[in-house]
Amino acid sequence: MNFILTFHGEIRWLVALAALIAIVKFALGLARRTDYGKVDRALMSAFTGLLDLNVVLGLILLFGLPGGLLRFRVEHATTMLLAVVAAHLSAIWRRSDDSARKFRNNLIVILVALALVIVGVVRLRGGWTF
Repeated sequence: MNFILTFHGEIRWLVALAALIAIVKFALGLARRTDYGKVDRALMSAFTGLLDLNVVLGLILLFGLPGGLLRFRVEHATTMLLAVVAAHLSAIWRRSDDSARKFRNNLIVILVALALVIVGVVRLRGGWTF
């Protein structure tokens, strides 16, 4: 279980890095009015996929760590599930031909998901330090 806990804790940095790269890329794409392309889809998929992976690991930990379903763990898990739902909202406009709309909406989705991740991590004892 220690390996899963460590892996779960380290993936958060990959989530943060993917979010940062996507935020910059999507903001530039929106400002420069470029076309939404394969790299942009890959960035959104990477962000969402990393969140998905971390939630699966988190759920394994939620039910596998000693101490049971403590309140702060349940609050953390709930907030993270909401972050994943927010990240998956990008599928709604995936088939749109409007690049500006995709950039804007995906930028908003990532910012909302990232805000939820920050709130969820702060709910844990130790926050960003474990």
